[in-house]
Amino acid sequence: MLNEVSKLLLYSDLGGDSILENLAAAIAAKDSGADDRDTTIRKIYTEIKRLLDLSTSYGFDTNLWQNYLTFLLITNENSFSLTSERKGVSDGGSVNVFAKHDFRIFKNLFHYDFAPLEKELGIDCFSIITNYKAIPKREQLYNKNVSAKVRELSAKIAAAKDENEVFDLITEHYEKCGVGMFGMNRAFRLRGSGADLEFCPINNADSVRLCDLVGYELQKQELVDNTYAFVSGKRANNVLLYGDSGTGKSTSVKAVLNEYFEDGLRMIEIYKHQFRDLSTVIAQIKNRNYRFIIYIDDLSFEEHEVEYKFLKAVIEGGVESKPDNILIYATSNRRHLIKETWNDKNDMEFTGEIHRSDTIEEKLSLSSRFGVTINYSAPRKDEFLEIVRELAKREHIQMEDSELCALANRWELRHGGVSGRTAKQFVDYLAGKNTEEKI
Repeated sequence: MLNEVSKLLLYSDLGGDSILENLAAAIAAKDSGADDRDTTIRKIYTEIKRLLDLSTSYGFDTNLWQNYLTFLLITNENSFSLTSERKGVSDGGSVNVFAKHDFRIFKNLFHYDFAPLEKELGIDCFSIITNYKAIPKREQLYNKNVSAKVRELSAKIAAAKDENEVFDLITEHYEKCGVGMFGMNRAFRLRGSGADLEFCPINNADSVRLCDLVGYELQKQELVDNTYAFVSGKRANNVLLYGDSGTGKSTSVKAVLNEYFEDGLRMIEIYKHQFRDLSTVIAQIKNRNYRFIIYIDDLSFEEHEVEYKFLKAVIEGGVESKPDNILIYATSNRRHLIKETWNDKNDMEFTGEIHRSDTIEEKLSLSSRFGVTINYSAPRKDEFLEIVRELAKREHIQMEDSELCALANRWELRHGGVSGRTAKQFVDYLAGKNTEEKI
């Protein structure tokens, strides 16, 4: 196995501490006499456990070994895979020869015969993982989309007659779905900073859809129009969704991601303390064949916080223009995002009837850099009750309208006032409790 792995060229960088390389090294150490039987078994079992953990995370099944090798192929970012993602495959390109060379090695690894190794060591772990039956999982426990893509492609590669067919399968996947974590997942968080910055996939991203949010039809349509223009390659604006808490701002943003994921839309969630890394984030995603929304939830700044300056520079005003495949969507309870105080007026200038404060102007200029601002205000009482009725209907709650409304009014007085969130919490309570129980 090590002899095969060591010949990889384009796909030689498998990442630090890869399962494939560690298994190959363990087998090679056994064959050379460097490791005894017990040491070899311990090393193999360590990698098998890691393979099982990875398989559980991504929902692999049937042949975990082949699923794992497929996972390596579709997540390995190299010159060939990235070019295939952005520009497609060039017929007759010299790099294709090297790619097919590597695919021939992977094809051999797909059908590697572990039987002699198992017989020699007295183990059966490879027989188990290549004929595996996974425990059924609830959808939210792993990224179902990733699992389906890996298993489908894995079966096709296993049935391919040679490296030419593997080449066609893999390059078709790159062109259609992309490569790496961006090709497999829809939402990401950041870990680390600076040179150590990495994108961590959110495997249990909320599956909410716009139809799940009752009301706010005009607001949702404005958000959809801007997002559709964005994924269609047309001009679009950064968006600020502001207004009362619990009105569906965050839900709307997550919903448009789910609506347009298949069209290449991806989301990167970023927190206020990470704004210093925004330029690094943009540098890493600006040349990818996806449309990215940088999502900032509950955006606001206190008077002593200066992170908003980093955000201002990135949105508009820096020397380098913002790439066409990146937009910023933010939600906030504040229209102008930054807390203002009377001290901000200390630098007030008076010119005729015009009063201008440089401090206030600087702070307000952040919200003005969002081309689209959408207001989500708290619903009126009648709108709140209509939301309750619709949500109760979806949950198949049988109750007289007068009783439902009376209980909803009593609930909102004790649980945060009228909002879509309060209505959802009330209906969830009814769905999970005896409706005759006193609220």
